[in-house]
This record gives sequence, C-alpha cells and structure tokens, in this order.
Amino acid sequence: MALETISAFPPVAHAQTFQVLHAFTGYSDGAAPVAGVTIDQTGDLYGTTSAGGNEGFGNVYRLVHSGSTWNFYLLYTFQGFTQWSQDGGSPYARVTIGPDGALYGTTRIGGFGNECREDHGCGTVFKLQAQLGGGWKETILYQFGYFDGDHPFYGDVVFDRAGNLYGATPIGGEYGHGAVYKLTPSNAGWTETAIYSFSGLDGSAPYGGPVFDAAGNLYGTTSAGGTSGLGTVYRLQQTGLSWTETVLHNFQGNDGMTAGSGVLLDALGDLYGTTQAGGTVGDGTAFELTTVGQGNWSLRTLLAFQGTGLQGSYRTLAMDSAGNLYGTSATDGAYHLGSVFKLTFSNGAWQYTSLHDFTGGSDGANPYGTLSFDAAGNIYGTAENGGMYGNGVVFQFTR
Repeated sequence: MALETISAFPPVAHAQTFQVLHAFTGYSDGAAPVAGVTIDQTGDLYGTTSAGGNEGFGNVYRLVHSGSTWNFYLLYTFQGFTQWSQDGGSPYARVTIGPDGALYGTTRIGGFGNECREDHGCGTVFKLQAQLGGGWKETILYQFGYFDGDHPFYGDVVFDRAGNLYGATPIGGEYGHGAVYKLTPSNAGWTETAIYSFSGLDGSAPYGGPVFDAAGNLYGTTSAGGTSGLGTVYRLQQTGLSWTETVLHNFQGNDGMTAGSGVLLDALGDLYGTTQAGGTVGDGTAFELTTVGQGNWSLRTLLAFQGTGLQGSYRTLAMDSAGNLYGTSATDGAYHLGSVFKLTFSNGAWQYTSLHDFTGGSDGANPYGTLSFDAAGNIYGTAENGGMYGNGVVFQFTR
C-alpha cells in the first residue's frame, strides 16, 4: 500500500500577531468559509466557501501574497443541485493539492448518483485544473448515491502514492452509518469503491476524513456508534482487496464524545484528536492515543475544554516542530464566539493558551476550520462568520 504524507512539522511559531487577510462580502467572493485553507509550495492559500459566490452555493478561491497585501482570486463558483446539473454545492472541507498540481475536494450537496434519495443531491468529489490559457476547469470525478456514501462533510480527501483518492461520508454506505471510500483513476475516468461501511457498533457518522500511516493503514474517528454510542477512533488495514476495521477506542463520555474531527498522526505513530462534547465538564476534550504493546491502544485526555455549550474543536489538530498542538474552537473564548488555541506540554501536563478570542467584529467569529502552517511557521485559518461584512474571514498569525 502506498504512503500518504501525514503531517508537516514547520518551525515553531512564537509571539504571533493576528491579522485578517480577507473579509468575505457574501457576493461573488463567497460567504461562510467553514473549512480552513491549503497552502502550496509558494505560500499561496487555497480555500472554499460553503455559501455565497455567483450562484449562492459557494466557491473555491486563491489568496496570493504580494508585498504586504494579499490578492483574492475566484477560481470556481459552484452551480448547485438541480437535476439538470452535475455540479455540486456547499463545500465544507478544504481542497487537497494533488500530485498533478490540481485541486481536489468534495461538495456536501449536488450530484445525483445511483440511489441518491436527496432532493438537493448526495454530494460530489471534484477536481479543479488550471488551464494554460487562464482560468480553472472543474471536473466532477464522482456523484454520490447512497450505498456508496452520502454527503461528504468536514473531512479533506487524501491521496496515496499510487494516485488513488480516499475520503469519508457521515451517512450512507451499506448500513446507512457512513462509509470510507476510495476513488481509483483510469483512462475511462474514476471508479468509486466504498472500502468500508460502518454498521453502528463499529462506529457511525465519520464526519472527519481518514489519514494514512507509514504502513498504509487508515485512521479516523466516528462521531457516534461504538459500544457506548458516543463515537470511536478506528483503523482500517488492507489485506488483498479488502479492508478490515479495528476500533482502537470507544468513547465513554468522561473521556469525550462526538468526535467530529479527524486525527493527527505524529512521527512516532501516536494519534491526536478532539471531541465536541464529554469530558469532565461536558465541553469536549483533546486526546492522545498511543500503542501499549500487542496491538492495544491507550487514550489519554490532554485537556478538558471548559466553557458554555459544545466547546470542543470541530476540526483536526495541527502540530508544530516542537510538538505543540494548535486548534480552533467555534463557540468558546472570552466572547463565546470561538478561539484559536495552543496546547504545550510542560512539567508533565498539557497547558492551554488562547492565541486569539474572536469578538464577532472585524476579526471574525466561529472558527470551525483546521489550521495550516507555512514554511516560516505562520498560522492560517478561517472564521465562518463576522468580519467587516459579516460573512467570515481568512486570518493569519505571524511571528
């Protein structure tokens, strides 16, 4: 099985200064950037909005650094979910830069694959390719139905070295509890296979996407299901043409519940993630899973979030070169409008630091997306709401 690069470890960021790079107007540039951004080798940012755009169904954009400013470029506007259109709408995940330099991603609605039972469509996997004459061309790689997956949500798609594409859907699949899928390219197009369908006791509703380890195993979370019905952390191992699932942890509530994000895999093979609820005060947790010999895994709670409501992160954690963890929380902070936080291991315990508490003003509100690092250790992300026009922002922390 081929290997996907799991984690980047950029230089540590210190004394970060917060600034807004773009405030969405809600018109052609889009609105509600639920996902974070993807950074290419030149430092340009690529992202999605879940709403707005020329048709109201979101778009894909690019931010290019020029001197002290960032220039916004609209790459593609989604057309929506009519029965006459194969296009998608409302992307909730980041785009992934493929081995060919194209952008790959998913839309939550649109697309009417086999057995699709939704009036708004069951979602798509798309590709955006830059054209020699300028502009970007969209190709729909796959339209979901139901038994092959339905409504891809927060999870980014990932590639293996053979060029196959993987992702997860929180519903659909053979049993209706969600699926992990694979898209295989050929001269005739892309073929989709649901490599694993969750049945409930083994997990249900995987909102986050899977990641690869060095051996080609896939890891992820489910937000429900498992022995307690509160979600799981799972591993998928390939043997021949089939994949076998192992539940690494069943959440019990006191250690977290409703893991809506994926997991981060570090260089040692340990897993890090967050839950949206549960823990000692019910506001979610940050956790680590490590092997303890003979295939067993042990979960350690790094932090119990404290606040009002569901405070835990909705997205995958990020890690710097020193092993510090960074994340977003959508509704906590001093103003209950979200924060960007850092977790640092010191004196035998993990310490929580809020890097920014969103006010709902020009700085934005409700950051749901995963954070990204550039080569200099600067941090980038998005907030779904707030900003100068009330439609969300792209932000940066610089040293």
